[in-house]
Amino acid sequence: MSENQRFLPFSLPDITEQEIQEVVKTLRSGWVTTGPKTKQFEQDFVAYLGDNSLEAIAVNSATSGLHLALEALGITTGDEVIVPTYTFTATAEVVRYLGADPIFVDSDPVTYCIDPACVEAAITPKTKAIIPVHFAGLTAEMDNILAIAKKHGLKVIEDAAHAFPTKYKGKLIGTLESDVTVFSFYANKTMTTGEGGMLVSRNPELIKRAKIMRLHGISRDAFDRYQSKTPAWFYEVIEPGFKYNLPDICSAIGLVQLKRIDEFQQKREALASVYQEALKDLPIKLPHYESKEMGHQHAWHLYPIQLTNKASITREDFILKMSEFGIGCSVHFIPLHRHPVWRDMYQLAPEQFPVAEQLYQNEVSIPLFTKMTMDDQAYVIDAIKKVLGASS
Repeated sequence: MSENQRFLPFSLPDITEQEIQEVVKTLRSGWVTTGPKTKQFEQDFVAYLGDNSLEAIAVNSATSGLHLALEALGITTGDEVIVPTYTFTATAEVVRYLGADPIFVDSDPVTYCIDPACVEAAITPKTKAIIPVHFAGLTAEMDNILAIAKKHGLKVIEDAAHAFPTKYKGKLIGTLESDVTVFSFYANKTMTTGEGGMLVSRNPELIKRAKIMRLHGISRDAFDRYQSKTPAWFYEVIEPGFKYNLPDICSAIGLVQLKRIDEFQQKREALASVYQEALKDLPIKLPHYESKEMGHQHAWHLYPIQLTNKASITREDFILKMSEFGIGCSVHFIPLHRHPVWRDMYQLAPEQFPVAEQLYQNEVSIPLFTKMTMDDQAYVIDAIKKVLGASS
């Protein structure tokens, strides 16, 4: 890439003056840690989901939310939790936090999400829960997963880090019959708080437990104590908890981003539609696109393509050549069975996961973010055509 050549990153957060001013107001308020903004963010998030039976707990990451969910559900040493190998390591590491074992299974070749048939085959007397991951913003086959869970008495924790606002058969993810759903607001997600996440459940006991464990196992909310106009210094630590609370500075960003989420989804879907049409005749397998007539809605957190056998270029060379055009790409994911910690701990091998392995060998995530202009996208498409044209 020459010094004067443009650079288009893989992802960029969409921050406007609205978010900046909301943060400034928070800083001037004198309350910057977990307080009124975070409470409002939790309430507004439930209101967006449109189900008053739900409660939401804002946390400092989706990883924290998954950990709190598993802990509140009683997952412990010796238990097994089924997870996809085709995910980020956080999905599995939270299981190990509690001394339980993640049991890795393969992906569905169409959706790239966890394969329900593989889930059922992996169940043993030690299995206590399933963590389906909604990959790239498309849902896993939740009817099948929930049916399997009900049949075997298992808990379901949805890893929805990619899936806001995703719909499955007309229902927003977060409102299904799972035990708990956890969203991510990391910098590259469909909406951001910088760092952060949200745990959502309609189980009041789970919510009560997660609230206590979110902040050191303290029996009273710090915000309630500190805003009291009468002496309220006394509290009790009733469990050895964690430090997973979301500060008001982050929630201030989230409050504005939440109001923009439908706009974000529409923009992402429009960009994805352009890619679907422009790249359809190239030696590329395009991501699965669920029909809106069936009530599905893709969040389009990622746009993952796969190079086919007709592309006489390796995935690594494709990424390198795209970088020479000043375009950032990524890979989602290096499957967990390939990482030393999981490979060695559980004696995993690529041949155990043929679908995930094939995905990994060929997948590239190309730029898709709401600040992309039509000109940006045209530049990406032109570069892809040149790179693949040069390879044939």
